[in-house]
Amino acid sequence: MFAAETFDPRLMWDAAAQRTIFEGVPVAAGDRRDVKLSLLVETYDAEMLSIYGKACGWALARAHAKAGDPWTISGYLGNGGQFDEAMGKFALAYADQAERDHAALRTAVRAGIVEVQIEH
Repeated sequence: MFAAETFDPRLMWDAAAQRTIFEGVPVAAGDRRDVKLSLLVETYDAEMLSIYGKACGWALARAHAKAGDPWTISGYLGNGGQFDEAMGKFALAYADQAERDHAALRTAVRAGIVEVQIEH
């Protein structure tokens, strides 16, 4: 899936032991240089291309959401109602969970498992 432009033959991955090996010695490897990788998207079928596109959109939206730029986030969401539907479903599920949590808390209070202090 990836085509590496650079390769160090001394650095290997021991799949059985799940560790990186450098000249026969296990090491904790990190990025010491800028490694260039290319995805071979021209080999993707329609399903894989769709998955790749969604993953790219997710990664970009998440990165921009951390930056908090509403116009950029809005651009990734587009004009369709898919995000609105997803947020609505999430809100309903969250409300249902909050009601279940509150009912469990009330039950625990009545059973004496949780102590309540009333403030006036």
